[in-house]
Amino acid sequence: MGLFRRGLFLLFSIYFSSGAEVVTIDVKATKGLLGSGYTYLDVRTVEEYNKGHVDGERIVNIPYMFNTPEGRVKNPNFLKEVSGVCKEEDKLLVGCQSGVRSLYASADLLSAGFKDVSNVGGGYLAWTENVFPVKIEKDELMEKELSDEL
Repeated sequence: MGLFRRGLFLLFSIYFSSGAEVVTIDVKATKGLLGSGYTYLDVRTVEEYNKGHVDGERIVNIPYMFNTPEGRVKNPNFLKEVSGVCKEEDKLLVGCQSGVRSLYASADLLSAGFKDVSNVGGGYLAWTENVFPVKIEKDELMEKELSDEL
């Protein structure tokens, strides 16, 4: 079975086995919801997040997957970490780089009992294509080097 077919099979397995249908919204709708009590849950790696992420009031980064020498592996503590900062009743907008990891993460969150979860279609790539506000985390080492030069 080819990689595409395996991915498609996984996608349909998650979609139909979660018990709840994942709702996907576009980045324009996401931008409109950010200031109205929604939490944006960025499920990319910390490295991806630090290079640039959605700018808004309540942005949380909890990786759904980690990069390892063997490839990407699912974060075994993902649901526990999300539960540590979000309640099941919180309104969550789940985003990643392109919308795939966030789809899986959204399905897991719904299966775990979270009530109001939406996948952000197109993810950070679509966000930046629309020239919406982004924030880049400053590298502490780079900041120290710059202050030492001054």
